[in-house]
Amino acid sequence: MIQGIMSFSSFAEDLGALSDAEVLARSQKEPELFAVLVRRYERPLLRRAKSILRSPEDAEEAVQDAFTRMYLYADRYTPQEGAGFSSWAYTILNRVAYTKYKVAVVAHSRYAELVPEQYESLPDARAEFLEDLSIRNEVIAALAKLPETAARILKLQFIQGKTQEEIAQSENLSIPAVKTRVHRAKRLFKKAYDEQHYE
Repeated sequence: MIQGIMSFSSFAEDLGALSDAEVLARSQKEPELFAVLVRRYERPLLRRAKSILRSPEDAEEAVQDAFTRMYLYADRYTPQEGAGFSSWAYTILNRVAYTKYKVAVVAHSRYAELVPEQYESLPDARAEFLEDLSIRNEVIAALAKLPETAARILKLQFIQGKTQEEIAQSENLSIPAVKTRVHRAKRLFKKAYDEQHYE
């Protein structure tokens, strides 16, 4: 599933010894390392998403969207006492899943009450940058503001789920060049998103 989006390179070190925060920080320069976090959190996040959305397909989509948000906004993660990376990850997942839940309710013209545990799991002010995030519309709008090459590289990796090796082959680039383009495109995306979201 989602693990297929990310691919590991050969690393001499024991990646299991790295903390979540260390992996997240390093993934900014070594994107393939983000697969470590996907492996660690995919199953528990999927269980949480299913408890909110009930639909396995919607839950998988929510988890993939949540991982995309984590990667794109990794530089905004700040460890806090009593709230580590897992709290941040669940906060993002809950927001994404609840947004999808509200969209589904409107689409099907019906109301379904969330149980108290689900309300309690919703994110708090520490995730204010995600507060009114409408995943599909806002991401698409931000991508539309990017240069064509930047938008394409992000779509290939985060929407179509291509590995960096597949992108390098299809775009006739080296893997280091792909990493550089992803990094630059991510910065442009965040700028475009912030401009439209906070203007």
